Amino acid sequence: MTRAVLIGAVAYDPKVVTIWEGFRQHLRAEGLETDYVLYSNYERQSEDLVAGRIDLAWCSPLAWVRSRRLAAAGGGTVRPLFMRDTDRDLRSAVVIRSGSGIGSVGDLRGRRVAVGAVDSPQATLLPLSLLRAAGLQPGTDAGSDVHVLRFDVGVGLHGDHIGGERDAAIALREGKVDAACMSDSNLLLFSREGTVPGDALTVLTSTQPYDHCIMAGAPQGDPAAADAVSGAFLAMAYSDPRLRGLLDLEGLTRWLPGRTDHFAALEKAVDETGFYDRDGRIHAAGYRP
Repeated sequence: MTRAVLIGAVAYDPKVVTIWEGFRQHLRAEGLETDYVLYSNYERQSEDLVAGRIDLAWCSPLAWVRSRRLAAAGGGTVRPLFMRDTDRDLRSAVVIRSGSGIGSVGDLRGRRVAVGAVDSPQATLLPLSLLRAAGLQPGTDAGSDVHVLRFDVGVGLHGDHIGGERDAAIALREGKVDAACMSDSNLLLFSREGTVPGDALTVLTSTQPYDHCIMAGAPQGDPAAADAVSGAFLAMAYSDPRLRGLLDLEGLTRWLPGRTDHFAALEKAVDETGFYDRDGRIHAAGYRP
């Protein structure tokens, strides 16, 4: 019997079980034996991928950065396989209350900015890097140009649990901070769900486009097996009623080939904060997944 391809994913929500059990059953029907392992945090998943304990890993953008660095430190490479159509060309926004009188990023000097969890690329790392590029130094100490109020919800999930972003939006709505950071998609979500009224917030500035999750293959994995699984995912059609519910749960209409040229801004943010070193070791102060 051929060994099943083992896929790692992080259980940021109960629906993850439904999603990956559904994909496993579909792949089996296509003649591909796979299994999945669910993790409580991305850090262990990255370590297991690079060590070869799993064959593939559904990586957050930050997990991709760490996996790539861990693999490179050992003389290997992780393979980018596929991603969702909704993982491409995202932006994060620094948002203010409409009519606040804040007209530019420079006006945030001396003010309070809410962010998501410490390990959230979209709600913390990338937007704070944007503030640094504008000449501001965000931080939690008295010497910072911008005082950061962080909402550490779901630490270890790399921002997949958006509770921290939602709390940041609420803090802005309630006047506890002068600005908040969040992805553009979650800004729309918070408006639709009524967390903030649609006209209550204004985007002050946005990041350049970046990519989000990506399926990665282990450095020492079987390329043929990885390619077979990748091909099966890329062939999934949203028009197939057997798959549409799973794709809706996973938040996409089609899978696309993985690309890596839109992770540079996150690599820069990781280096600015020393979140990981160049070899993928964790150095973020107080970070406990």
